[in-house]
Amino acid sequence: MIFGRIKPLDAILATAEKKSLHRSLGAVQLMLFGVGCIIGTGIFVLTAAGAQKAGPGLMLAFAIAGAICIVAALCYAEIAAMIPVAGSAYTYTYSVMGEFLAWSVGWALVLEYAVAASAVSVGWSGYFTGTILNEFMGVELPSYLAGAPLALGGIPGGFVNLPAIVIALLVTWLLMIGTNESARVNAVLVAIKVTALTAFIILTLPAEEFSTGQFNPFLPAGLFGGFGSGVGAVGAAATIFFAYVGFDAVSTAAEETRNPQKNVPIGLIGSLLICTIFYILVAAGAIGTIGGQPILGPNGIPFPAGSEELARQCALPQYAGWLVCSDEALAHVLRQIGYSTIGNFLGIAAFVALPSVILVLLFAQTRIFFVMSRDGLLPEGLSKIHPKWKTPYVVTAITGVVVAFAAAFLPVGKLADIANAGTLYAFMMVAIAVMLLRRKEPARHRPFRTPFLMLIGPATVFGCLFLFFNLPIEAMLVLPIWGVIGFVIYFAYGYRKSHLGQGIVEVHESEIQDIDPAIPGVDDADRI
Repeated sequence: MIFGRIKPLDAILATAEKKSLHRSLGAVQLMLFGVGCIIGTGIFVLTAAGAQKAGPGLMLAFAIAGAICIVAALCYAEIAAMIPVAGSAYTYTYSVMGEFLAWSVGWALVLEYAVAASAVSVGWSGYFTGTILNEFMGVELPSYLAGAPLALGGIPGGFVNLPAIVIALLVTWLLMIGTNESARVNAVLVAIKVTALTAFIILTLPAEEFSTGQFNPFLPAGLFGGFGSGVGAVGAAATIFFAYVGFDAVSTAAEETRNPQKNVPIGLIGSLLICTIFYILVAAGAIGTIGGQPILGPNGIPFPAGSEELARQCALPQYAGWLVCSDEALAHVLRQIGYSTIGNFLGIAAFVALPSVILVLLFAQTRIFFVMSRDGLLPEGLSKIHPKWKTPYVVTAITGVVVAFAAAFLPVGKLADIANAGTLYAFMMVAIAVMLLRRKEPARHRPFRTPFLMLIGPATVFGCLFLFFNLPIEAMLVLPIWGVIGFVIYFAYGYRKSHLGQGIVEVHESEIQDIDPAIPGVDDADRI
């Protein structure tokens, strides 16, 4: 029975204890790791897409998405502290609900990490083109190299997003050769991003241009635009949920954390609270200064974010300065209110810091693929380690090419929606795993227990389903279609080749210690 193949939890935990990795990360480092991954394209770029869906209600959308993330984080915190090994939601599901559902989660995580990396690449491209090339170098990149085709929601005359391809492949190459982002570099990049957002808040909230009138109407598309519409405050929350993607990557660092039972929950929840506060204040500053009303269609409903119709409207002179039409939203706001120099510096901050987000996302994706391959669910060749670089170069290269291809031809809004579909499914499965594990093994030691689990667990499941059904209909359809493809692969290969299915219960997560680079943000000096 496919539902009976459950990876022994005791074997996983025993393997984790035998690993020689030095547990060096404390709560503050872990929180910096989480903030560093979370604060990225979501706030620097998706501010525009969110405003097109909800108008000033974007502030409420950030609160809705943040609240759902917090209850999900509480579930993550319990199981990540119990099972501090690689594999994230995939491993958690494997140890509780079995191989078949674990495969579905691992396959869905491709939509979370790989597609999210594509979205961040597109976001980086906007700041590179607008700030570095246009503002500093006076270079206008040809339209056919600056964005995706108009028919796919890109720009007029667009064909391919060359900068997005370049940054995706560059980060992939760095991961392949084993270049590791040190803890000090990670801390500097986090400081740059936080400083940039703090400066934005300080300059916009008290600005002369700030007016409460910009918030009226507050909900131009309503609170709830309808299932599958992707508009309204809830529809915007479903899209900008992407702005919080990354907190679950903290759980992949649990195996190198001092006292994970205490520090992982602090890292997860602390990074979420910090980012939620920043997001709401940044949204208030942007909307209060230059406005954030959406461009409405003839039916009075906002044009879909990332659509050809919206791209055509944004190409018109009367909408050129609107927030919803900017590819570098925050830098654009500062330029509009007379802070061009600081706006350019903010653009530089995004240009410098966003590649670190791509690095973390690609790192997490390749490591999950690595674990799945070591479990026999994917071909062993994918987990092949390069003799010189000591990295899983095959799966890293494949992932990087897919990320670059998606970044080349799709706008950031569509990529974010697709990434959210996989993310929401994975988060829901983690919540279910926590509740099942409480029932199946109530006596097992839980250093951190999710408070009021009978409320928090169902709230997480309901919240994830609710946001999923408020994604645009085409994004909703991606997950089941992707899932069918995954199940074909599983039954054609994974079901027969699975180590657990063949009676091999050896747990392979420990082998991650033998590959490089380590968790981004961990100094080599901290490792044994």
